[in-house]
Amino acid sequence: MFICTIHKIKQNIYTMVPSLVRLGAFLLLCGFIANSALAETLYHTFVIQEAPYTRLCNNTKNILTVNGSYPGPTLYARNGDTIFVKVINSGNKNITIHWHGIVQPRDPWSDGPEYITQCPIKPGGNFTQRIQISEEEGTLWWHAHSDFDRTTVHGAIVIYPKLNTTYPFPEPQEEFILILGEWWNQDVTQVYETAVLTGGDPAISDANTINGQPGDFAPCSANDTFKVQVEQGKSYLLRLINSAMSNEFFFAVAGHNITVVGSDASYTKPYVNEYIMITPGQTYDLLLEANQFPNSSSPYRYYIVATPFFDGNVAVSRDPNVTVAILEYKTNSTMPLTVPVSTASLPNFDNTSAAAAFTDGLRSLASSDHRVDVPQTVDEHMFITIAVNEVECPVNTTCAGLFGTRFGASLNNASFQIPQSVDILDSYYSSISNVYTPNFPNQPPVFFNFTGDTPFNESFTEKSTKVKVLEYNTSVEIVFQGTNLLTGENHPIHLHGHSFYVVGRGFGNFDNQTDPLSYNLVDPPYANTVGVPKNGWTTIRFRAANPGVWFMHCHFDRHTLWGMDTVFITKNGNSTNATVLPPPSDKPPC
Repeated sequence: MFICTIHKIKQNIYTMVPSLVRLGAFLLLCGFIANSALAETLYHTFVIQEAPYTRLCNNTKNILTVNGSYPGPTLYARNGDTIFVKVINSGNKNITIHWHGIVQPRDPWSDGPEYITQCPIKPGGNFTQRIQISEEEGTLWWHAHSDFDRTTVHGAIVIYPKLNTTYPFPEPQEEFILILGEWWNQDVTQVYETAVLTGGDPAISDANTINGQPGDFAPCSANDTFKVQVEQGKSYLLRLINSAMSNEFFFAVAGHNITVVGSDASYTKPYVNEYIMITPGQTYDLLLEANQFPNSSSPYRYYIVATPFFDGNVAVSRDPNVTVAILEYKTNSTMPLTVPVSTASLPNFDNTSAAAAFTDGLRSLASSDHRVDVPQTVDEHMFITIAVNEVECPVNTTCAGLFGTRFGASLNNASFQIPQSVDILDSYYSSISNVYTPNFPNQPPVFFNFTGDTPFNESFTEKSTKVKVLEYNTSVEIVFQGTNLLTGENHPIHLHGHSFYVVGRGFGNFDNQTDPLSYNLVDPPYANTVGVPKNGWTTIRFRAANPGVWFMHCHFDRHTLWGMDTVFITKNGNSTNATVLPPPSDKPPC
């Protein structure tokens, strides 16, 4: 039986971070350095390697891991630290690693997306990536950014406040990490290659997981359900990450409310809920009060539940399986093992209104210590339609998309084709031509009723290499408009190299006269990943003050594969501190 070890936030961090190699880093994280100490530099080694894992009735297979662990190791640091991770590829395929939500000021070279900012690390190769923690505080994560490798190659990043500062909420006694994910019995590389070959929807996963375990309700899984032990009267910080490839989740703890205090490593106003909704790529910091075991006659075991949220076309396949962990109260005596309480207040799987109600309540903390800086004026207005499309099937080829075509996906009807011979960052930095075109449009080529029934001929798209070029320090507003082409659904859009303010959202077609009147420019949530609702819109604002090449894509990996992505190139500013850093000497060759 697998029992989670809960660590006190200020106890011996060395037991939590075995790969730290500097005593100074260890002392810093434990809070023992003198008040005048500067931020630290930490060092880790990630070895990409295969390891055997068994799930779902002795289905044993080799999976790709970091250091043999699934999920992978957690990185711990403080706001302001720098982490160097040497990634050694001892696996059997190319790979890259992305530090999701880390802005990486002026250093896109370490960002990670394959053929966007680097060529992959080949088997036998290595690459040392620098992670600069400049503004982030809370929970983020890292993951593979090549093929479908992040299925098993992922882990948490925990960023504590700077020394001599505290959380802007009552400090919890203890904390634990919960990573939502998916498990395939099939080799995920085969799943990916089949989807690429046929143009069809990838095979769905066989189980959803919490910390790599399907939980009590899955076949042959109850003995290994992830468990967390708590004590009556104490408060806990849940660091929740959605690493799933395709599934959004409603999440709850039976018998307990949870209070959102942070999202995407940015503090929020305390927000009490019975449940939350989390898209792939998002993270939440949740406070939980262990207040449900007042005496020995009370239940002492409660399910932690994640059930898929999906409000899209019923013809689109999804893994519908519920996954659970167990919250277990410590007792002073031996008590019989009981079935956990399962009365978690979760909405139906397709309850769009419930998902929207949760999301609409999020607000930045916007305090004197954690200010917001929402652009009040806009230099660059963009209106981007999001669509699942079709691409013509090549002659004399059988395709597995709808109506015998291949699936495609697009932003403003441009379906991005990732290069395969040189990465875009190298092309931009070294002025290599014929890799991309700097003409991503600010609006779609045709306007129609995006959320209504659309004609068949509107669903086709063509591949392109269009990117968007921005002047340094430009204030940008993007209205993402969901469409009903083929498969309308909620889309989690992630922007590398930036966080952004989510200033508005709604349903229907965006009205540029009336909808901006409802924008929140005072305390909107600050995020790196945002859901664009089915048949609705979401508006974000950010300042392009991070020079470099930055990927933007849907965090459903099949949509990224199909082309629902593009690249922002932010040009250099006029000072040295507004210029892209030179490339590292060990960057992987193409």
